[in-house]
Amino acid sequence: MNDFTFSVPQNIIVGKGSLQKLPELAKKMGGTHAFLISGPHLNKMGVVPRCADQLRKEGIPCDAFTETEGNPSVETVEKATQAFLESKADFIVALGGGSPMDVAKAVGVVAKYGGSITEYEGGGKVPGAIVPLIAVPTTAGTGSEVTAFSVITDHSRNYKLTVFSYELLPSYAILDAELLTSAPAGVAAACGIDALVHALEAYLSTAASPFTDAMAEKAMELIGGNIRRYTANRGDEEAAQAMLVGSLFAGIAFSFARLGNVHAMSHPVSAYFNVPHGVANAILLPTVVEFNALADSGKYRKIYNYIAKIPLSESEFTPDLLVGELKELNAALGIPSCLREVGVTEEKFDAMAEDAMKSGNIAVNPRTTTKKEILDLYRKAL
Repeated sequence: MNDFTFSVPQNIIVGKGSLQKLPELAKKMGGTHAFLISGPHLNKMGVVPRCADQLRKEGIPCDAFTETEGNPSVETVEKATQAFLESKADFIVALGGGSPMDVAKAVGVVAKYGGSITEYEGGGKVPGAIVPLIAVPTTAGTGSEVTAFSVITDHSRNYKLTVFSYELLPSYAILDAELLTSAPAGVAAACGIDALVHALEAYLSTAASPFTDAMAEKAMELIGGNIRRYTANRGDEEAAQAMLVGSLFAGIAFSFARLGNVHAMSHPVSAYFNVPHGVANAILLPTVVEFNALADSGKYRKIYNYIAKIPLSESEFTPDLLVGELKELNAALGIPSCLREVGVTEEKFDAMAEDAMKSGNIAVNPRTTTKKEILDLYRKAL
């Protein structure tokens, strides 16, 4: 058993209609002027105005930045930071999926300490508390509302940089299933698989502990049992709430156990070819799970039983069954089967493998991995 420590210092509010508590939580935090960071889709859907109106009705002014993109860039962080500073707001509300939350965390750092977000890449470079932040996820996928990471694309080098600091953790997270009901099926599927990958990789990580295993197992139980149902009917609030909580637990798990080769490899796929993060993860997942099977210590069967409709005993199970189940799940959810289907081409593989090897997730992957093996995995997934 690895030595481990853990702390979950946040306040998490889970429940239907819990968005109504946003003004109350803002006041508890000492907030007097909100800056809401979200994306254009949620703005057009009326979710951003609804959130802003709730704050204004309680006497809290609210400005908004709604230009976050799927793989948010350094330039977007700069624009959002400038808008935040001009607004004179004193706290941030991140509304949306992982992209607005990544931008909100980055803005919280740069607005407080100056410079560019690129200067905070890596761990231990955020000097202290950032601008107070409330996270309101509208997808069940990233778990960013409870993670100490911000992932931002640096187009100058086709690289997804990661800022890691527990100072990035939002003060509050509001999980309201009503906000998930308008998600398109493709978004629900990709985000749901992303959450499953978070739990699976944290569970298999060499840095896993009994605490992260507990979080990951419950996450896989909730996600595995509800992802098909939720993708089929996003209006199913019971399934949506289960997905939200599963995503939350998965986020806590990987905050402490890190991830693995899937995430190390998917970030370059998104950076070079602008493939949505969840889609890249889903496509790579069966290939990496097959590669890691050599290191399985019995956890593969547990993962299979959380995902499959018919659990298997130890004598009935072989690792290839998990690989097959993951492929079938992707197909059922409408996920493309290979990288070529999403526009990935082989000429960037060497640079992508180089970037993947820089990820700290490679170091905790259950099977030791070389650059050559990463190249082989990309070719197999192509």
